[in-house]
Amino acid sequence: MLNVIKNTYLTNRFFMGLGGTAVLFALSFGIPILFPVAQTALALFGLFFVADLAITFNPSFVLSCKRKLPKVLSLSDENTVNLELDSSFNIPLKLEVVDELPIQFQDRDFNVELSLKPREKRSISYSVRPVERGEYHFNNVNIFASSPIGLVQKRHVKELKKTVPVYPSILQMEHFGLMAVSKVSSFEGIKKIRRLGHSYEFEQIKNYVKGDDYRSINWKATGRKNQIMVNQYEDERAQQVYLMIDKSRVMHMPFEGMSLCDYAINSSLAIANIALHKHDKAGLITFSDKIGTTIRAERTPAQLRKILNALYNEKERNLEANYELLYRSSRNIIKGRSLVFLFTNFESMYALERMLPILRKMNSLHLLVVVFFENTEITEFSTTKSEDLEGIYYQTVAQQYVAEKQQIVQKLRQHKIQTILTQPQDLSLNTINKYLELKARGMI
Repeated sequence: MLNVIKNTYLTNRFFMGLGGTAVLFALSFGIPILFPVAQTALALFGLFFVADLAITFNPSFVLSCKRKLPKVLSLSDENTVNLELDSSFNIPLKLEVVDELPIQFQDRDFNVELSLKPREKRSISYSVRPVERGEYHFNNVNIFASSPIGLVQKRHVKELKKTVPVYPSILQMEHFGLMAVSKVSSFEGIKKIRRLGHSYEFEQIKNYVKGDDYRSINWKATGRKNQIMVNQYEDERAQQVYLMIDKSRVMHMPFEGMSLCDYAINSSLAIANIALHKHDKAGLITFSDKIGTTIRAERTPAQLRKILNALYNEKERNLEANYELLYRSSRNIIKGRSLVFLFTNFESMYALERMLPILRKMNSLHLLVVVFFENTEITEFSTTKSEDLEGIYYQTVAQQYVAEKQQIVQKLRQHKIQTILTQPQDLSLNTINKYLELKARGMI
C-alpha cells in the first residue's frame, strides 16, 4: 500500500473533475434540484477513480524500459541516446518519460510525452551535447503512465544508472579523417578541405577520377589508352608531427560552452588521426607553468589511443605558461626536425613580445605553426552600428583590438613563423588544411 501511495500522482483531469463536482455542490445551495446531480457526479467520479487505480496498478501488467548509450560520448557533438519502451498492457497508455540526465547538462525539466498502443514496443531518441570532458552519470528513468481515464498516473522507476566517459570529439576526428583521405575534395553542405598535392615519389599511373589535379595528367598514357590517365604520387612518410597545447589561463576563455583548450584538444585529436593515416608520426606535449603530458612521436597501432586517453585526462591550470620550460623540454623530447602545432592564445602585442624570442628559437629548429583565436564577440561588435558617443567609444576600442590581432599575425610572419588566426568553430578545419598544405609543399 505504501508503494502504491508513493507512486501515485494525481493529474490535472482529476482536479478538474473534483473541482467541477465541488461547484455543483456549491450551486445546489441556491438550486436544490442540483443536489442529486452533484451526488451522482461525485459517485461516478469516485467509481472512475477506483477503476483507474485498479487498471493502472494492475500487477499483471508490466511496462519495461531500456536505455541505449554509446560506450563513450563525444565532446561538443550531438550524441544520440535511445530509450526502448515495451508495454504489456491491454489498453493504450499515455506516458511522460523523464530521464535523469547527468548534472553537467543542467537540464532539470527534460521530459518526453508519447502514447503507446496496447502491447506496443516503441523506441524514442534524443540528443545530448556535452561541453566538458570527464565522467557523466546517467541515473534512473521515470515513466509516468496513465490509462484512457486519465485521473491518476503511476510512476514506474527504472534503475538504469550508468556512467559514460566524455572523450575529445571522436566524431569530429572521423569526419575530418574521411575528408582528408577521400578522393573528393569537398562534401555537400560543408567547407572545402584541401587535398594533398604532389609530393616527391612517383607511385603509379591510374585512371582519372573526379577531384584529381589536371596538372598531373599523363598525356602519353592518355593517348595510348584513349582515356584520361594521371600520375599518382606517394606522400612522404614517417615525418614527425607534434601537437603542443597551452593549458594556462589564456586558454580558459569560453566559446559556446567550451573552453579554448577543449577546442584545441578536439583539433589535436583530428590532426593526429590524419597524420597517422598519412603514415606520419604523431606526438603530444601539453604545458602551462609546468610540463604536462609528453608522448613521443610514433606511428604504432596504439599511438592514437594513447593520445586520446592523454587528452581525455588533461585539465586547464589558472597560471601563466612557462615557454622557457617548454623550449628546454622540447629540445629533450623532439629528436629531429618536425612539424609543430602550438595551440595558444595572444590577446595583445605585449603578450607576443614576451614569447617571441622563444618562438623564434623553436622555429629555427622545427617548422612551427602558431595557432591562436579570434574573439568572435569583439569582432562582431566592432562592425555594429553605434548610435551614441559611448557606443562609438566602445566600438573604437573593439576595432583596435581586432587590428592588434592582425598585427600579431604580421609580426609572426615577419619572423617566418607559420600562423593561423581562427574562430574556435573553424579551428580543426583551418589547422588540418594548414597541415595538408605544408605537407603538399614539402616544407616538413
